[in-house]
Amino acid sequence: MSTQTDQQGRLYIPKEVREKYGDKYHIVTYDDRIELIPVADDPLGAVREAAGDLRETSVAKIREDIEAEAKADARGKDADK
Repeated sequence: MSTQTDQQGRLYIPKEVREKYGDKYHIVTYDDRIELIPVADDPLGAVREAAGDLRETSVAKIREDIEAEAKADARGKDADK
């Protein structure tokens, strides 16, 4: 899908995209591109939904799981050499 800006620099976002992702976006700039990141109507609610079961998990348990996954990844990479 392609689009272009008008003479005032406005960008047209097609209706089907707006219906799927909403009307608010963060603009993220990189050296070689830009990205539009949809902003939820209720950002805090979106974070809670994304967290899912993590909301009931302690920070210590999350750290333990991250460390275990990192160690497993490191062992897997060592085995590939």
